[in-house]
Amino acid sequence: MPYQEQIKTLARMIKESTKTLALTGAGISTESGIPDFRTPGTGLWEKIDPIKAASLSALRRDPAAFYQTNLERWTVFQNASPNQAHLALAQLEKQHLLLGVITQNVDGLHVKAGSAKVWEVHGHLRTVRCMDCRASYPFTHLTEKFKSGENPPRCLQCSGILRPDIVLFEDQMNEDFFQATQVISGCQLMLVVGTSLTVYPVAGLPEVAKQFIIINRTPTPLDSSAALVINESAGRVFTDLMAELGLPLPADN
Repeated sequence: MPYQEQIKTLARMIKESTKTLALTGAGISTESGIPDFRTPGTGLWEKIDPIKAASLSALRRDPAAFYQTNLERWTVFQNASPNQAHLALAQLEKQHLLLGVITQNVDGLHVKAGSAKVWEVHGHLRTVRCMDCRASYPFTHLTEKFKSGENPPRCLQCSGILRPDIVLFEDQMNEDFFQATQVISGCQLMLVVGTSLTVYPVAGLPEVAKQFIIINRTPTPLDSSAALVINESAGRVFTDLMAELGLPLPADN
């Protein structure tokens, strides 16, 4: 199917659906300058073993090395701005064409873009907490501690080690994930955007929906089950979708 026909089909399916959700992964944020994790040849996890670098056991075993390896890229996430795809999803929600966004990303860009209903199933980088007393701090508190030479950054109340409020490898899934599994019930259409669909349990969520559409640069394991597959950048697809729907796309903020 030619690309323009794919966009027309995507617009029609969204207008016909009475309950649409989006599921997003790292690929939606690459146009905001955030590297993908699993793209062959360029993905971060081809260079770094995630179990050794970004797991709960890595944090517990050597917290100083954990922050030395991970904190710089998390700071990049903090400084990124939403792109056209994030902004379009927020606008679709405002127009009642989208119920909300389930995201694997910890970059917070859907929240920055103005999406009101966001389930961050792998957590976020807005806050950190003490591993001992669970006191909570802004993420900037952790980065300031690190920049001042305190590695690992520690809690002001009990001197316990701080950790970001993200789901590390070996962590249990968070409350947002369990809420997302409930909100999916009765989903007629899921827009799967920028995810390789290889990380479970999140990768199984599209199959709960009656139909799903995959928007991703590269093939995924669920392509054969999708109602439509568009192998293009999320920014291009959502810019063209909004034009097809006749909806304004807010300027990149």
